[in-house]
Amino acid sequence: MPNSLPGPSAEDYKVLIQSLSYCILIHDAESKDILWANQAACDMLGFTLEELRPLKAPDMSGADSRYRRSVGVHWLQDAADHGISRTEWMYRSKSGREFLTEAIAVRVQLQSGSAVMVQFRDIEKEESLKSELQRTEGRLQAFLLRMAEGILVLDADGVITFASGAAGGQLGRDVDSLLGESFLDLCTPSSKLVLENALTKMQADGSSILRLELVHPDGNNRWFGTSCHYLALEKDLTGAMLLLQDITEYVAAEEQHRRDLEHLNYLGRYNAMGDMAMAIAHELGQPLAAATNFVDGVTRRVKDPEMRIDDLVYGLDNARKQIDRANQIVKSLRDFVVQLEQSEQLVDLNEIVRDCLYFIRLRADQHETELQLVMSDSPIWIRCEKVLTGQVILNLCHNAIDEMSGWPQRERHVAITTYATESSGVFRVADRGKGLAHIPDGRIFDGAFTSKSAGSGIGLALSHRIITRQHGRIYAEENESRGATFTFELPLASE
Repeated sequence: MPNSLPGPSAEDYKVLIQSLSYCILIHDAESKDILWANQAACDMLGFTLEELRPLKAPDMSGADSRYRRSVGVHWLQDAADHGISRTEWMYRSKSGREFLTEAIAVRVQLQSGSAVMVQFRDIEKEESLKSELQRTEGRLQAFLLRMAEGILVLDADGVITFASGAAGGQLGRDVDSLLGESFLDLCTPSSKLVLENALTKMQADGSSILRLELVHPDGNNRWFGTSCHYLALEKDLTGAMLLLQDITEYVAAEEQHRRDLEHLNYLGRYNAMGDMAMAIAHELGQPLAAATNFVDGVTRRVKDPEMRIDDLVYGLDNARKQIDRANQIVKSLRDFVVQLEQSEQLVDLNEIVRDCLYFIRLRADQHETELQLVMSDSPIWIRCEKVLTGQVILNLCHNAIDEMSGWPQRERHVAITTYATESSGVFRVADRGKGLAHIPDGRIFDGAFTSKSAGSGIGLALSHRIITRQHGRIYAEENESRGATFTFELPLASE
C-alpha cells in the first residue's frame, strides 16, 4: 500500500528537533558563533535563542581552565576538520549553575554553508553515581580484605566462582587456584553429604548454618562454621554464598570438654560407689555379725541335752531378722545404682532424695547428727540423670553432716528441703557449722578446696559439673546465724 503521508517538510524537521530531549547547539564552522539552539538547550542553559547567539565560551562555560575558549574552539575545529569530535564540557547556565555534559560535535553541511552541530546532555548525576559506585566498590574491597570470615560463592553445581582472600588463607590455597574447583571435593566424606543436602534444600530454605570439616593441604583437617545463603541475583548469578569461620580450636576444645565430662562422670560414679561401698561394709557388718551370733547360739543349744524349743525358735527368728536387715541394705543399694549408665529421665526430685535418704541417715547416725527433712507436698518433675543427681545430693548432705561432726552433739543439726519455683526444682541442705568465711572467693566449686583433712575437694567440683551440664545452677550461701546452705536448681520438665 503506498504511503498516504508526504515526506517531512523543513518545518517538520524543525518540530522534530525541538522535541528532542537532547540539547543541540549549531555553531558556524568558521567563526564558531552560535547560529541556533533547540528548546532543550535553551531550557538547560537558561537563555533564550536571541540571548545565546552573541555568547562566547567564557559566557556559558565553567571557570576552570580546562573549559577556556581556546580549548572549546579547538574541539569544534577538530569536528569541522574530521567530521566528529567528543569531549566532556562544563557548561554554565544563566543562573550560574555549572553542570558537566557529554558533548558530541558533528560537522554538517547546510544550504547556507558548513556548520558544527553540538549535541550534549547533563551527566553530572551519572558521574556522581559512578564516583559513588567506585567509592563503594573500594570500600567493599577493603572490607572483604579485612574480614576474618572467608567468603565463597558457589554455582548450582557447587563449583567455586568467587573466593575472598580470607577464604584462600583459611583453606591454605591461592585464591586463583580455588576458582573453578568443586568445593564439595574439599570436604571430608561426611561433611560432603551434609553440604550436598544443604545445597539441595537451600532454594526452599533460603539459608542454613553448617559445621563442615575440610581437607587442608598441610594434612590437618580444619573445621569451619559455615553460614550458607541462597543467591539468585541475576540469570548468571545463582547458587550459594558461604561465609566460613575457622572453628578448629573450638571443636578441639569441645572434644576435650566432652572427654573431661566423660571422665568426670566416671569419677562421679566411682566416688558414689566408693561412698556406698564403705557405708555398706559398715552397715552389713552389724546384722551379719548378729546373725552369726544367733546361729552360733542355736548351734550350741542344739547340743545341750536340756535344750528348749523356744530358745531355738528365738535364736533362729532373730538371725532371720538380721539377715532380712542385711537384705534391705542390699536392696537399697540396688535401687540406687540400678542405672549406672548415663541416662536422662523424667523423675520426681523428691523421689531422688528418698532414694538417698538411707545413706544420708546412715551417715547422720554415725555422727549423731539430727536430720530435719522438709519436702514438697507435690511431686517436683525434672528431667535429669537420676544417678548423678543423686550423687550430688549425697555429696552435699554428707559434707553438711561431716561439717557438724566437730561440734558438740546437741548442736549437730542438718536441714534438707525441696520445693519448686515457677521454673525450677530446688534442693537445699543447711548446716550450723563454721560457714563460708574461711573459703577463698570463687574457689568452692573449682576442685581446689576442701575443709576435710582427708578430703580431695573433688566432690563439689563434680557436683558443679553435673548440675551445670543439666542446665541448672548450684551455689553456696552463708547463713545469717551460723553455718552454710548449699542449693542446686534444675529446670522443671516441660509437659
